[in-house]
Amino acid sequence: MAITATRHCLTGCAIGEIAGMVLATWWGWGNGGTIVLSVALAFVFGYALTYTGVRRMGATQRTAFQAALASDTVSILTMEIVDNAFLLLVPGAMAAGLLSGLFWWSLALSLAVAFVAAVPMNRWLIERGRGHAVVHRFQEEHAAHH
Repeated sequence: MAITATRHCLTGCAIGEIAGMVLATWWGWGNGGTIVLSVALAFVFGYALTYTGVRRMGATQRTAFQAALASDTVSILTMEIVDNAFLLLVPGAMAAGLLSGLFWWSLALSLAVAFVAAVPMNRWLIERGRGHAVVHRFQEEHAAHH
């Protein structure tokens, strides 16, 4: 369950992270602006995926929003810290252009490293009934009513 939860979270993070990195690089932004945009978009897309899924199960907007916040915040935060720290540590990664292999392989590898770092965090949260366990409980309740 922790791997599935992390994979779900990674999808939203990856969409936001890649979009943020591509846009900020294209616009010629510095490291600070690039990281802020990438992290913000990672949260937006991560939350949006969970929100949409929970809404499809019949939840109200408020319940879906609360489920997204409860299930994704720590996971996305963990991934973004690891992901961006990795990119800052790879020499030249943050300055690499969009046509550079370094830009793309360092971004892909940073997401993979972030995934590995977030799995234990998600497992820990799920074991305590938090994180994606919140969405899982909602899925079970929804299935029991239908």
